[in-house]
Order: sequence, then structure tokens, then C-alpha cells
Amino acid sequence: MTTIERVISSEVNLVQFDVPKLISTKPMPTLTTQTKQNKYSMENNVRSMDSGDYVDEAKQHNCTEVLNSILPPREWEIDGKIFSQQISIQPATNRDVKNLVNKFDSYLKEYNAKEVGICPIKQEIYSQCFNEVIRQVTLNCAERGYMLIRIRDELQMTIDGYKEVYESALAHGIRKSLQREHRRTELLKSANYLRSDNERFEAELKKITLKTEKIDQDTAEERNALVKRLTEELDGVKKANQLVKDQLESIVTPKRK
Repeated sequence: MTTIERVISSEVNLVQFDVPKLISTKPMPTLTTQTKQNKYSMENNVRSMDSGDYVDEAKQHNCTEVLNSILPPREWEIDGKIFSQQISIQPATNRDVKNLVNKFDSYLKEYNAKEVGICPIKQEIYSQCFNEVIRQVTLNCAERGYMLIRIRDELQMTIDGYKEVYESALAHGIRKSLQREHRRTELLKSANYLRSDNERFEAELKKITLKTEKIDQDTAEERNALVKRLTEELDGVKKANQLVKDQLESIVTPKRK
């Protein structure tokens, strides 16, 4: 039972109980719900009901056992005194049925129960209302009450089965979500690492590009300087050659005359 269901069950009361009775002034162990359910075994009720050969007192006893199977007797301790409160065995009147309907509707509105979908508040209120209906039917016919209890328990088992499937699916979804988040984190780390490597490579490429441009520039300057020096030397050689040529011509020309 969830926290909401425990709070609602303590505040909402659609099942009629008798007046609390003082059963002891000394602390005594309280029977667990399972022990009480074993005490009021349904199979024993069926065997006693099917016999069809019991007096009114035995019939009242079986009816009380069926009622206790709906909700076990309440027991609590106050100042060392132990009180017990059993489910009421007073038949319901038309007025009780109308009051049940009114309380049922008022509780649904008061606690803002959802009209559609899963709602633990609505489930608890409906459950208590169904228990009260079983109580009223049981007082008229114990066998019918027993069958309604079987139907109630079967429905509860079906609901519990759906809850397990839902919780399993929810847990599976959470695991998948965590796995996706973990995978997303790993991919982000990998992307950041690759981005960092890319930036580092881009910085190295920029350095190499600048270095290459500097080498090309220095090489072009050296080539230009070498071309200029060779051009100057070639011009000098041409001038010297021309000078020698002119001298030779000046020497050869007078002799011919």
C-alpha cells in the first residue's frame, strides 16, 4: 500500500464497524493480518456453508467469519488498554445505502479523485465501498458474500499483476533511459575529445602554413637576390668583354691602314 492509500484509508471510512470494545488492560501480542486470515479460512467457510445442516447460531458464526475475511478486526492500544473493533453485523437499511452513496460521492470530490486513468485515491475509495457492499450482502446470504470476496480477491490479483507489469515496464524504460543518457555522455566526451584534437591539428596546420609561407618568402628573396647578383655579374662580364673587344679592334685597325 502506498503512502497515499495509507492516508486515505485512515481518513476515509465507508465500511461500518461496531463500537470499540476494551478487551484487555495488559499489552498482548496482536495477531497479524495473515494470521487472522488463516484463522478465518475461506475453505472452512465453504465446507460449513455447503453442509446446509446448521442452526441459526452456526449460520451467524459463519457470517461473522466471512465478515472478518472482508476486514480483520481492528486492535490498538491506548494507555496500556487494548481495544478491539469488529466489522458491524447490523443489516443495512435503505437509509444506510443512501448514506453510503452520499459519502462515496463526497469522498471522490473531497480528495479530487481522477475520473479517468490510474488513481490510487479512487481505487481505495472504490475498494472500501465494495467491502461495505459485501458486508451488506453477507448479512443476507453468507454464500453470496463469500463469492463476492473471491471476486474481489481475484480482481485485486489482476490489478496487482498489471501493477507488476507496469512497474517492470517502467523500470525497463528507466534503465533504457539511463543507458541512453550514459551513451549520450560518452558521445559528448568523445565529441569534445575529437573537437579538441581538431583544434590542436588546426593550430599545428596554421603553424606549418605560416612556416611554409616564411620559407617560400625567404626562398623567393634569395632567388631574387641571386638572380640580381648574377644579372649584375653578367652585365659586368658583357661590359668587360665589350671593352676588350673595343681595345682589340682599336689595335687591329691601325695596323691595317
